[in-house]
Amino acid sequence: MNYTQSVKSDFLISLQGAIRDRTAKVGVIGLGYVGLPLASAVARAGFSTLGFDVDPAKIIEIAAGRSYIGAVASNELAQLVETGLFEATTAMERLSEVEVIVICVPTPLTKHREPDTSYIERTGAQIAASLRNGQVVVLESTTYPGTTTQLLRPILESTGLKSGRDFFLGFSPEREDPGNVTHRTTTIPKIVSGDGEEASAAIHDFYASIVERVVSVSSPDAAEATKLTENIFRAVNIALVNELKVVYHAMGIDIWEVIDAAATKPFGFMPFYPGPGLGGHCIPIDPFYLTWASRAYDLPTKFIELAGEINVAMPRYVVGKLEEALSDRFKKSLHGASILIIGLAYKKNISDIRESPSLKLMELIQDRGSLVDFADPHVPIITMSREHGKLAGKMAVQITPEGIARYDAIVIATDHDGIDYNALSGAQLIIDTRNAMARRDLSGSNVVKA
Repeated sequence: MNYTQSVKSDFLISLQGAIRDRTAKVGVIGLGYVGLPLASAVARAGFSTLGFDVDPAKIIEIAAGRSYIGAVASNELAQLVETGLFEATTAMERLSEVEVIVICVPTPLTKHREPDTSYIERTGAQIAASLRNGQVVVLESTTYPGTTTQLLRPILESTGLKSGRDFFLGFSPEREDPGNVTHRTTTIPKIVSGDGEEASAAIHDFYASIVERVVSVSSPDAAEATKLTENIFRAVNIALVNELKVVYHAMGIDIWEVIDAAATKPFGFMPFYPGPGLGGHCIPIDPFYLTWASRAYDLPTKFIELAGEINVAMPRYVVGKLEEALSDRFKKSLHGASILIIGLAYKKNISDIRESPSLKLMELIQDRGSLVDFADPHVPIITMSREHGKLAGKMAVQITPEGIARYDAIVIATDHDGIDYNALSGAQLIIDTRNAMARRDLSGSNVVKA
């Protein structure tokens, strides 16, 4: 619809004016890896921003100007808090104060690999408790197509208010990449959608006031599918190179050399690199949202499921290479061996350990009767999680030449830049899942790629 030629509702006119004048107050629900960077960006854009989280510890840290997320600098956060542009609270009833509500809550999988939308449902009920005319509600949590209109909308409309008439509803997928210093919240193009034309216009205007580029799509379903497609693309391509790694190793071919050579082709190829498995809050999880949703249409997602099987199998493959190398070189088994895992975070130069394959590696090796330690300059201690509770509380060890010599083998699971690889080179045996040693010209007879 062309709004220059049509009659806008009073709610839309008022909201667009408040966004333009920066008088609209914005609420961000969930102050984790997605919510805190977004809330900070909104506040930097000049909007009074109210952050919501169920964790009181986060509220205390924010009030003190201390950031717990690498993408947000503490001095920047402190300035936003001191100027009054950013405040955080656990009091969900204060949602009535804001004009724009953005939902950034977790969307994990159940143990049966089915979507756990309980966080969205609870948040929707909390919003509904104080929902009023003219408010905007945007879901950013990654989910299956149809969640915004088929799950969230009925919860909000249970109030008697109607989407598109009394309030504006839409979906805008988060695209955060922890540790990426080139692409940040405000520079990554933002996909936006609305439940109806006026909602689309309101949500477009809101994000356009924060980020450099906004890309509108036709519906929340299309926006939800866009996010899944992005992460399925990565999951499938990583699975492909992980499978090639296994095949080429059997042929005596170095997969990393092959990928680097193939990447010189200026068209038709995009390099992806193998590893010990997938980690993070998106790639190991999001593909299964589409797999689950496709069942309603009696359509199998064989390609996606096969990619998941390959990636899930990688930690066991690495442990197998470790076991084989110990036996071949030292006639030792994993039982009674001393192993050091290098890098606990799921990717380099961050502290995020969600779904990290390093945790699975540690458990697999520990279950074989080994003593397992880890070293990570970004992760001093393993925090509690429902999947890896028996590792909680374990402290990182320091990397020193003397300390390295005490281990039968080390496994490079995450190739942080801040690791002393020269010290690592003195280890008896190195299982390198990231090609970290070769990239630093530290290859030797003690290095086994896996």
